[in-house]
Amino acid sequence: MNYIKIADTTLSEPKSNLSFKQKLEIARKLEKLGVDVVELPEIGSAKADTLLVRTAASFVKNSVLSVAAASSIDAVDRAAEALSTAVHPRIRVELPMTSSIMEYTLHKKQDKMCAYVKAMVEKAKSVCGDVEFVAVDATRAEKDFLKEAVRTAVEAGADKVSLCDNAAILLPDDFACFINEITDGIDVPVGVMCNNKNGVATAAAILAVKNGAACVKTSIGGEATPLREFGDLIKDIRENYGISTGIRFTELHRTIDQIDWIISGKAQKAVAREIIDDGITLQLNDTVDTVRESIEKIGYDLSDEDMKKVYEEFRRIARKKNVGIKELDAIVANTALQVPATYTIESYVINCGNKLSASAQIALQREGRTVQGIAIGDGPIDAAFHAIEQIIGRRFELDDFSIQTVTQEKEAMGSALVRLRTGGKIYSGTGLSTDIIGASIRAYINAVNKTVYDED
Repeated sequence: MNYIKIADTTLSEPKSNLSFKQKLEIARKLEKLGVDVVELPEIGSAKADTLLVRTAASFVKNSVLSVAAASSIDAVDRAAEALSTAVHPRIRVELPMTSSIMEYTLHKKQDKMCAYVKAMVEKAKSVCGDVEFVAVDATRAEKDFLKEAVRTAVEAGADKVSLCDNAAILLPDDFACFINEITDGIDVPVGVMCNNKNGVATAAAILAVKNGAACVKTSIGGEATPLREFGDLIKDIRENYGISTGIRFTELHRTIDQIDWIISGKAQKAVAREIIDDGITLQLNDTVDTVRESIEKIGYDLSDEDMKKVYEEFRRIARKKNVGIKELDAIVANTALQVPATYTIESYVINCGNKLSASAQIALQREGRTVQGIAIGDGPIDAAFHAIEQIIGRRFELDDFSIQTVTQEKEAMGSALVRLRTGGKIYSGTGLSTDIIGASIRAYINAVNKTVYDED
């Protein structure tokens, strides 16, 4: 099998609205998904840039952690210092190959550029064992100069070379031929970055792979080859073409949806999937291994952390009823791959009737402390939502609220959807329970946790 490495550029794309915590969560999810390289931008003068890399290095253990360096020799030193604790560190020497950009960003003309390439790569190699030379805007460069720059980088110690079509000026077959021409005689792995503004980046990348490229740079919501499309393509063609990657395909869409949510602040619409009920039912005394086997049958490959959450939720439901395959799918969808919970439910008591006002007493856990709220409302769910707002200490605009059953029998499980609007953004949450009021409370807390996570 021809193993194709995936270098994800999502965090190196210009996304100034992402918080420190959001960037770390994206890095964590990318590694769990199985990307080979998590790329980060050049280290600036701010201490937060270095802290971000060092913090990411504390949990990115399997993927390569790659930091760019382009502006100066000092940028290489800053990258090396930030990567000092990384298990698999890499420095990316990213340099423009077109005259206009060289002169604008580096104040260098073409005749001086190869010397700069040599100096930067040699410096990077002296402080880091893994160095990549990235030829930015390669497809618009003069070919003779580009070939010389690539050869210079390899001779200076670059372990791999990547060529970029930032302007998206080549069709897929022409781009594949371009890669062959420029790297002819180069004995290091070659990577590609294709801009997707014309919608053909995935086609260009896979043709480059067929012509010898060993790595594809992808992104989620950015300019490079879309990770979702490229992952789906590899999944479909891998057997016929002998291609493989480290991507966990069963988690691909769910993880990307989560990262999309972090980037945009909006939940993605779920894609309907037909789950065939094979008659299997799970009971309270079933072990975590038994539950995991059933989860794998419906197409999920969960991490140990998510499996623990799912099993806890399964046991909560199983105390009231046996759990079928469709109910198990709903549990996974509502429990796994969520944002970290600031608030968790400890208990709730609801009182209502035709001769008394509905009231709710709710206790939530936050950072090990129990906080309680008591409220009345027009109905039990309205009272519960008011009690939660009392605990949180703020009001939210309820943009949407809906409930539906997951299964049809007498003890059917109910699913609730809550959308809260605050600060011009909408945050959605889902909840699952045999008790529809409980499902609604869980959905509301889930949405609240997303607002708190985003604001932090």
